[in-house]
Parts: sequence; C-alpha cells; structure tokens
Amino acid sequence: GMFVGVAMVLARLKKQPELHGDIQPFVTITAGHSNVDPGAVNGKYNEAELVRQFRNAVAHYLAVAGLEFKTDGTGTINLPLTNAIALAKGASLAVEFHMNAAASKSANGVETIALPKDKVLAQKLSVAVANVFGSRLRGDNGWIDQSQSARGRLGFINAGGLIVELGFISNEAELAAFNSKYWSAAKAVAQVIVEHTKALK
Repeated sequence: GMFVGVAMVLARLKKQPELHGDIQPFVTITAGHSNVDPGAVNGKYNEAELVRQFRNAVAHYLAVAGLEFKTDGTGTINLPLTNAIALAKGASLAVEFHMNAAASKSANGVETIALPKDKVLAQKLSVAVANVFGSRLRGDNGWIDQSQSARGRLGFINAGGLIVELGFISNEAELAAFNSKYWSAAKAVAQVIVEHTKALK
C-alpha cells in the first residue's frame, strides 16, 4: 500500500508541469487597435479595419492547416489591446498586425518589432510580407528590437508577442499593394507561423 501511494504521488508530480505549464500549445493572432480606435487613417481606409482583414485571412489559412489558434475577434470584431495582451500571455506564439504611418508619403517598408530572442522569426515574418507586397525590409533585415523602436516598450511584446508592421498606410503604393495582395501575404505569414509551430514540437 505504501509503494502504491508513493507511486501515485510521483506520477502526479511528473504530470504537474504538463498540466500547469506557462506555455500552451496554441497560437495567438490579433489585429492592432480596435473597433473604437481606428489607428492611422488614409482617406477612406483606416489601420484597424485593414489589419482586422489581414488577421481574418491569416486565421483562415491557419484553420486550413489544422493549427490551434486564438484571435481577438472574428469577422468585423477587433477587441481592444487588453484582450490581445491577455491572449498573448501563455501562447506558444503571439503575432499582432499593424500598419505604419508617417508624415512623409515616401516612407515605406515592412518591419517586425520583437525581443532579441525572436529576431529570426521576426525576420521571416517580415520577409514573407515584403516578398508579396514588393516592399523593402526595414531595420535589421526586417527586425526591429523593441529597445530601438520609436514606440518604446509595448505591452503586447512584453507579453511575449511580435508586432508585424505590414507597410505604410500613408504610402499610396504600399496601401494599393496591401489592398490587392493581402490574401497572398496572409498565406505567406500563415506558412511561417505553421513552420515555426511545428519546429517547437
């Protein structure tokens, strides 16, 4: 009886990390800003709506690939940043989509803001987007260290996520490329996410 009791305790201890581990086997993808915060605007287009469409497209391809994921809304829903941060915590991978804006209409390029530990993944995500849109890579081959970002410390990144800036909404050429090719770019991003997730297993 004592042996069985000890064995049961050891079994529970062995399973404990699996049951209560900090990292869960799901991916989080979110759209920047929200239904009440449009973000940057160019004419009839606003950042929150565009990145929501991109999130939905990525979600579609992740579903096709059979990957388990969570989002900060479906369809036209784009929940606030607090929801995105909550979803990012504990996920095996968390990616949020934004678009840059600048006073200069010529400002352009794709970048992914992330911590140094995620540099390679950040570069892969930026390359996937830039190759489809025909954009240049900003920063270090598409990676911007959060410490070098003009935005400073970002809640989503501090929660373990990466922020992909899909181009400049203020640049007419990049906005046009986004509107005509975002489904293809989303497919490329989803492929990077799927490959990264498989490598973690």
